[in-house]
Amino acid sequence: MDKIIIQGGKRLSGTIPISGAKNSALTLLPCALLTDEPLTLRNLPRLADIDGFQHLLNQFGISTTIAGSRPEDFGRVMTLEAPRITSSIAPYELVRKMRASILVLGPMLARMGEATVSLPGGCAIGNRPIDLHLKALEAMGATIELAAGYVRAIAPDGGLPGGRYAFPVVSVGATENAVMAAVLCTGKTVLHNAAREPEIVDLCKLLVAMGAQIEGIGTSDLTIHGVPRLHGATYRVMSDRIEAGSYACAAAITGGEVFLKHAVADEMDATLQALRDAGVGVEPHSDGIKVWCDGPMKAVTLSTAPYPGFATDMQAQLMAMLCLAEGSSVLTETIFENRYMHVPELNRMGAHIETKGRTAVVHGVKKLTGAEVMATDLRASMSLVIAGLAAEGETQVHRLYHLDRGYERLEEKLALVGAAIERVGGD
Repeated sequence: MDKIIIQGGKRLSGTIPISGAKNSALTLLPCALLTDEPLTLRNLPRLADIDGFQHLLNQFGISTTIAGSRPEDFGRVMTLEAPRITSSIAPYELVRKMRASILVLGPMLARMGEATVSLPGGCAIGNRPIDLHLKALEAMGATIELAAGYVRAIAPDGGLPGGRYAFPVVSVGATENAVMAAVLCTGKTVLHNAAREPEIVDLCKLLVAMGAQIEGIGTSDLTIHGVPRLHGATYRVMSDRIEAGSYACAAAITGGEVFLKHAVADEMDATLQALRDAGVGVEPHSDGIKVWCDGPMKAVTLSTAPYPGFATDMQAQLMAMLCLAEGSSVLTETIFENRYMHVPELNRMGAHIETKGRTAVVHGVKKLTGAEVMATDLRASMSLVIAGLAAEGETQVHRLYHLDRGYERLEEKLALVGAAIERVGGD
């Protein structure tokens, strides 16, 4: 199994190109189920999760062609075409590795009138039930059946009529599934307390480009007027705000200066404010964000929260950066209950982090020391890489399949800005 080896202590300097957003791409891909015309997605990141979702869509009879796949390119162009759906079942063997697979439920139900999807897998970062997905679809008129590890959703004859649903808590995935189902309803759907993440906005913009009628984009109240059919479109995937934030933390912990090309400051206000609070320099530009750190970092106190709050997907990376800040930082995880699995690995590298329930106290230390560490989930993996970039000596990060799910050609991008990092085959 591959591993990444990092010789720490190198100051990062230069430009890092930010890829298309994984969390957005995984929502845009199933939109191909909503039309019989071609859907072309540009700036699609090269990731294991994208490949997995492509295979899942192929299972339904969707053809996929890829352009722009030269080795030197970051991102690629994929055209998906589904003139005829040949299966409405998403089997366990394809769904179990990736939680985002549940996002085929809404569009498949809307187009075919029924869908059967295995309960999803993904990172082991806590209990993430899909009950809100199902309740939203029921509010639109679907009948839901659960049996043998599968969800079966059935629309009435004539299609989903639409309806009104208020999410009891903000849920990104459930909002996405509900919106994709609602666009082909025979009537109007109103969603209250909907998620407002930039990735939701990206989804709505694509659906509008395909002919959907959506009001309230970017707010917590969405009104979707169902249309009889959607047409094809060509659309560029938004830049990955989590990837950009991750590399910003890497630059800061090494006392470096990097330009995050294609990053959009307006989509990551909470992350940039956390960096500024820690004493990191941040300068937005029209085509990216400049980040630098030329002095000691300061401790911060913050909690994760739904957008526009501080993203849970940035918690581990910020924690790694704060290991070398002056004072004690307090981080509270409000989204997932099991998202501190990276803490023991950071402590193996000389960090001083204490956890109690959903709170972690990061006591700043003078230095980190390289060690062999094991990735436990996607963002935890990146936190270990960030720590390794600043640690004295050599760090080896194992279980790279987590990293490969969410960071496009990570070692290449870090090498561009001076990191001593390589991927090697394991035993």
